[in-house]
Amino acid sequence: MDPPAAPAPPPRLPLGTPQHFVWLHGIVKAVLVLNLLDALFTFVWVRWGFAREENLMIDRLVEGHALAFFAVKLGLVGMGSWLLWQRRDHATAVIAIFIAFLTYYLVLLYHVQYAATLLRSLFENP
Repeated sequence: MDPPAAPAPPPRLPLGTPQHFVWLHGIVKAVLVLNLLDALFTFVWVRWGFAREENLMIDRLVEGHALAFFAVKLGLVGMGSWLLWQRRDHATAVIAIFIAFLTYYLVLLYHVQYAATLLRSLFENP
């Protein structure tokens, strides 16, 4: 006698409508733009001596090899975004896209706050 067959997994629910994917594509594009802004701000802060790159994988690139820094930073985030977009029908990929967006948005807010602090210090009386 054959052992009883394992029950079939429940069918996967469809994730998202075409309109949802339009919005999600816009969020992925926003992640890429926010990453570019992060790279620009980071480059300026490090080159002007106001900050130091904390990412140990690319800290030497930003200090000595600007083109390589931008290529690596934009390339890695671009490839990660592409991979998540290819998996957009999985809930974990969609969650990861939103986490990436939120992370880069908060990083941009930090850069803007830092820039405002620097500008304010220029115009304060000594």
